[in-house]
Amino acid sequence: MGWHQELLIGFDLETTGTDPREARIVTGAVIEVRAGQPIGHREWLADPGVEIPADAVAVHGISNERAAAEGRPADQVADAIADVLATYWKTGVPVVAYNAAFDLTLLSAELRRHGLPSLRDRLGGVDPAPVVDPYTIDRSVDRYRRGKRNLEAVCREYGVPLDAAHNASADALAAARLAHAIADRHPKIASLGPAELHRRQIEWYAEWAADFQSFLRRKGETDAVVDGTWPLRELADETV
Repeated sequence: MGWHQELLIGFDLETTGTDPREARIVTGAVIEVRAGQPIGHREWLADPGVEIPADAVAVHGISNERAAAEGRPADQVADAIADVLATYWKTGVPVVAYNAAFDLTLLSAELRRHGLPSLRDRLGGVDPAPVVDPYTIDRSVDRYRRGKRNLEAVCREYGVPLDAAHNASADALAAARLAHAIADRHPKIASLGPAELHRRQIEWYAEWAADFQSFLRRKGETDAVVDGTWPLRELADETV
C-alpha cells in the first residue's frame, strides 16, 4: 500500500493577491483525507488587516466587509495554521498543497510579518516536510501534455471532482484527492516513500524553473529569473 492510501493533509490558502511575499491570508483550510475521503476538517477566516482587492474578492468571494466582521486577527490565523501543519509534519504525515511554494511561502511571510515563530522554528530548525505538490509532480510525470496546469485543469485530467474552485476547503480536498489520483496512475510515484518523494520534488521543481527561465530568455526576456526553490522560498530581510 502506497503513501497515497495513508493519511494525507490537504492544505490551501485564499489570499489578497498573487505575490506570496506580500499577499495576506483571507481563508485557510486543512483537511484530513484517507484513501481519497475526508475524515477531518479545519477552516479559518482572517481579517487580513489590509484591503482585499476587487480582483481577489472576485476569485474567492470573501468581501472586505465579511472579513472585517467575521474574521479573526491575521496573526492568530497564521499562528493556528502553522501549529496545525507542524503537528502533522512532526509525525511524518504528508501535507498536500497545490503549488505548495506559493502557500507555504505566503504562510511563512505572514508569520514573519507578525513576529511569530517560523515553520522551521516550530520543527526544531528543519525544513517543513514531507510536502506533496500535485502541481510539481504532474509537470514531471506528464511533461509534454498540452493545456493549462491550474488546479481545475489538472483535476479534470485525473477525474477529480472540484465543485467550488477557489474555496479553500474545496481546493484543499481536491489537492489531496489529486495526489491520490496521480499516484494511482503512476506506480513509480506511489512506490516512493514520502521523504524520497519530497526530495524528488525539490529536484523536479528546480529543473522546471531552470527550463522555464531559459525559455523566457530565448523569447526576449533577457533578465527573467524564475525561482527554483521548493517548497519554501527564501524571504527578504523585511516582509511588508
